[in-house]
Amino acid sequence: MAAPNEPTVLDKEQIFGMAEKEMEYRVELFNKLTHTCFNKCVEKKYKESELNMGENSCIDRCVSKYWHVSIYLFHMILVLVYWITL
Repeated sequence: MAAPNEPTVLDKEQIFGMAEKEMEYRVELFNKLTHTCFNKCVEKKYKESELNMGENSCIDRCVSKYWHVSIYLFHMILVLVYWITL
């Protein structure tokens, strides 16, 4: 007999599905972040094989802002879902 707190097969499938969706979301977020910050910060004509200091700083700021906004939006969605389900 299964322990009372042991997840059922359905629970395991739901957990796996949620983890899969989370991974898809994170890959999509990373791809959008990379594309956006690269296009914004890196010159179209490559002069050097390495990023210069200005490009590095721009990418650092861009990634930081993109990440903070993504977290903020995620929290806002959670709040909206909470209020809708009351």
